[in-house]
Amino acid sequence: MSQTVNLDSPAVQSYLTILQGVIGRMASNSVGARTWCIALVSAIIVVIADKGEPRYVWIAVVPVGLFFLLDAYYLGLERQFRERYNDFIGKLHEGKAEVEDVFIVTPGGDLAGSMKATLVACGSVSVWPFYVLLALMLLVVRMWIL
Repeated sequence: MSQTVNLDSPAVQSYLTILQGVIGRMASNSVGARTWCIALVSAIIVVIADKGEPRYVWIAVVPVGLFFLLDAYYLGLERQFRERYNDFIGKLHEGKAEVEDVFIVTPGGDLAGSMKATLVACGSVSVWPFYVLLALMLLVVRMWIL
């Protein structure tokens, strides 16, 4: 028979702190992906403008796409960890949290679940508008600036 844990347990407090830290890192990684994407796309545009080859501006679409997927992946992971956190809190309030629950620091699910979470995150308003606008900016740069 498993032993239940309560909110006052130091292990529970540490576990919740760990999950909060992971969730914070996923959000920070998402911001980092956007920052690197802007820096890389800007550098590509500068090099292309310097070389006088405007037709190569479409090379910048590759990092936009890759960083879009990376950003969605981090958001998907963040959501999975938030779900794990909320499930654990729910178990705590119901008095059903067990010692085994305290030692689970994975997003939950399998590869298919992670891929589904990433695809769902691709449709998030916090992800796609940024990358669509960046891609549109490349179109504007190609058509009217270079």
